[in-house]
Amino acid sequence: MPLRLLYNILINIAWLGLKVVALFNAKIKLFVQGRKQTFSILEERLRSADKTIWMHVASLGEFEQGLPILERLRTEYPEHRLVLSFFSPSGYEVKKNTSVADVVIYLPMDSNYKAKRFLELVNPELAIFVKYEVWPNYLHHLQKRNIPTLLISAIFSERQIYFKPFGGFMRKSLRKFDHYFVQDENSKKLLESIEIKNSTISGDTRLDRVSEILKQNNQLDFMDRFKNNQLCLVAGSTWPEDEQILINYINNTSKKVKVVIAPHEIKPAHIAKITSALNKKTLCYSDLGNQNLKEIEVLIIDTIGLLTKIYSYANIAYVGGGFATGLHNTMEPAVFGIPIIIGPQFLGFKEVEDLIKEGGIMPISNQDSFNNLMGDLLNNPISIRNIGDINANYINSNRGAADLIMKHISKIM
Repeated sequence: MPLRLLYNILINIAWLGLKVVALFNAKIKLFVQGRKQTFSILEERLRSADKTIWMHVASLGEFEQGLPILERLRTEYPEHRLVLSFFSPSGYEVKKNTSVADVVIYLPMDSNYKAKRFLELVNPELAIFVKYEVWPNYLHHLQKRNIPTLLISAIFSERQIYFKPFGGFMRKSLRKFDHYFVQDENSKKLLESIEIKNSTISGDTRLDRVSEILKQNNQLDFMDRFKNNQLCLVAGSTWPEDEQILINYINNTSKKVKVVIAPHEIKPAHIAKITSALNKKTLCYSDLGNQNLKEIEVLIIDTIGLLTKIYSYANIAYVGGGFATGLHNTMEPAVFGIPIIIGPQFLGFKEVEDLIKEGGIMPISNQDSFNNLMGDLLNNPISIRNIGDINANYINSNRGAADLIMKHISKIM
């Protein structure tokens, strides 16, 4: 049986399986129900005469990587309609109302029929995939329609199927991109090992994205009142494993340090669990009112959308997820030139691995290592500044991927 036929059979079986799982799982239900609306949304929002550019991302992280390019496309190709597709509900449901694209949708499953139908409706002049996204049927039909197709902010490792003896089918699909913008030298060498030579080392577009944060107004009145010129630790996107370490430290430290905790999970029951476990003067953002924040020692952020600006007030940042499901965005605090503490699970995040080697990001493994690290930092303000400079300099010296990508696009559009 030809591998492409087998792949299509497996895709269709997977779709049926997901429909069953959706009956019992809320996230999978969004995954399934959202895709049922994709074609009707496209038919309603696009006309056959429209000139379009399509970008596909997996989830929020890839959206952040694609965003600098989407913003540039909006400015430089204003006559084109921008179509943005997501694979994951955790990306789509958060960004479905973003104004950066004209149409935001779930990507239909990669069956032969759906990929063909999708491209008939979108009919893009250019397709851009971000980081890991390699879908054989979509790439097959993009190539068949002679649509230029780019893979940007890509990063590869020896563990991936493309570089295994049994990965021939996926290698064939990977080769269908017209150009590859990769994050590092190792990715370029891996592509060359499978006879893919049309790649450019551009770095990560996300560094262009976070560099823009410095240009915005990051002032928050409540943070001015809360910090009150004291040392401040901001713990962002924390999970219970992170929070246990933070709570133990806060309850037992004698150091004068203000702490902000912005949990990944902000449901009232979880917020209540955190606040009840703390023995220091604690306040939630939702209860701010006109309270005197100078006396508050711990501020819990029980809302979304403020964390990036709050990081600008940090002297030290802790980024959550390194003990749990996956490390969250370390580059948002890094751009402000502050030391960053993370949990032990960070492999696969190139910028994190780089900055651990350089000393700007510091992983911990348990309570003791966190306590010791905080003690060292708080006892040495000069060290805090020097370590923070490592992070700021890394971002400043590695930005520019968006310029390289847009220069290439200008040649093919």
